[in-house]
Amino acid sequence: MAIQYLLGNKLQTVEPAAPTETVLDHLRQRQHRMGTKEGCAEGDCGACTVVVAEIEDGALVYRAVNSCIQFVGTLDGKQLITVEDLQAEDGSLHPVQQAMVDAHASQCGFCTPGIVMSLFARYKNAKADDAQQTADALAGNLCRCTGYGPVIKAAELSLAARVPDRFDIAHADTLAILRHIAPAKVAPGYFAPRSTVELAELYAAHPDATLVAGGTDVGLWVTKQQRRLDPIISLGAVADLKEIVETPTHLTIGAGVTYAQLLPTLAPHWPDFAEIVRRLGSTQIRNVATIGGNIANGSPIGDGPPCLIALGATLILRRGAHHRCMPLEDYFIAYGRQDRRPGEFVEAVHVPKPEPGWHFRAHKISKRFDQDISAVLGAFHVKHEAGRIADIRIAFGGMTGTPKRALAVEAALRGKPWSGATIAQALPFFDIDYQPICDMRASAAYRGKIARNLLRKFHLELTQPEMESRVVFAGRQAHG
Repeated sequence: MAIQYLLGNKLQTVEPAAPTETVLDHLRQRQHRMGTKEGCAEGDCGACTVVVAEIEDGALVYRAVNSCIQFVGTLDGKQLITVEDLQAEDGSLHPVQQAMVDAHASQCGFCTPGIVMSLFARYKNAKADDAQQTADALAGNLCRCTGYGPVIKAAELSLAARVPDRFDIAHADTLAILRHIAPAKVAPGYFAPRSTVELAELYAAHPDATLVAGGTDVGLWVTKQQRRLDPIISLGAVADLKEIVETPTHLTIGAGVTYAQLLPTLAPHWPDFAEIVRRLGSTQIRNVATIGGNIANGSPIGDGPPCLIALGATLILRRGAHHRCMPLEDYFIAYGRQDRRPGEFVEAVHVPKPEPGWHFRAHKISKRFDQDISAVLGAFHVKHEAGRIADIRIAFGGMTGTPKRALAVEAALRGKPWSGATIAQALPFFDIDYQPICDMRASAAYRGKIARNLLRKFHLELTQPEMESRVVFAGRQAHG
């Protein structure tokens, strides 16, 4: 298979060296573009940041991504922009580059190209100069010289003087070229279906294939574990996996929906869930990481599943033309084991929308506030009636080998008064629900204590709202 994509403004026709050839290796080894750097090779440091533009609703959408864990096949029919593409042919700098110069924002230079590309994506997408959005855009870029102040100043300068750039001027021409690229579907060891019907047929015929959505987990199997994945079924072009269907009572979220796409849908209904998603990885990761991938790989520290379990989500699996539904908590059997049959894939998640009387909170505990793996994540969903706990669902990630409900704690709370005394009486039941793991992120004793404290925090936040910003035994200040 030959894939076609635009590198800057030049059409490229390439055959991937392997199904798992990364965009970073492709750029450095085959395109000889050395501005894109390898740092961590796992999507954490941002030195490899590039921008990918694709057509959505008739226009180009620009997204920053980590090239170190993206496979070349995902570029098919898209535009890839690297730091070398920003400077105009007459030598003039892009406004973002000029702002970096004017603000003296570059120090050693190793991380600078990735920072510039994150700022470029921000420049293309920003509606206004919002400090939090700028911080989010840069959270996935480490500056080893600690030059964040000047970098943020550069972002402010470029956004304050926002003018059409060379990519805006070439917008119509770029659209025309991308629209004429015929999609590649099949190659030795690589499949790229366009619908769930095609996907179901392919996966039934190749049940040993590796499904790749955003690649934020699978990419590390290649870069860190040196695994050979063959064949691969890429889900990035399966349009009906990217749909969010909202009814008065439910959200049905396609497995291919990215966390960046999901965030604005979550925020009006569950602000705490939205905040968890905002802290999930970086902008580069959220732009490609999918809710289905976060579930399907069954990580015990995935941030999405505990929240979804607490909300009573149902998982929809598909094999061929047959669908199977189950409560999400039943999908996780043990570490590395999920209730998914050969040839069966996660198609969607069905989430009940908020009902009167229910209250939801979620808290992520990690060593770094931004872009870090959870030590513990607790999600709490309670229904109050006449001062009593009519119903409650509690789920944790990071405590055991799977995301898991606290069934014994729930039973100890259900039907009791919503009081501090009730909470205190339920705390010993954590020992029934969890035998916490011990690893480099946290000891078993720490995890057990944090779980109890998060339940206390949940109670205080609902009974004393003024405490929500002052309770310090969990959250950012717990690690200060």
